[in-house]
Amino acid sequence: MRDEDLDWLVYRRIADTNGITADDLFACIRQDPAAVEASLKRLERYLLIERTGALIRALSLQESLVLCYCRHARNLPIYVENGVIRVKKNDG
Repeated sequence: MRDEDLDWLVYRRIADTNGITADDLFACIRQDPAAVEASLKRLERYLLIERTGALIRALSLQESLVLCYCRHARNLPIYVENGVIRVKKNDG
């Protein structure tokens, strides 16, 4: 299976739930766990999913946009840490 097809399969399974564990995802997908883990890492890097402890969930469009903006904007006075938007402290 191509990476793109596996990513779509994994994403759709995650998006159809309110959250799923990796073990449950592996059981549902029935693909090589290493390939599914690689897919999870890509989806996380693309800001489509989030892992919180053992739970994996799909990010909303708004969450993805804010995270993308925080990742790429220069001199932004906020950052996201563990799902919480925080204000950067002024060092000067």
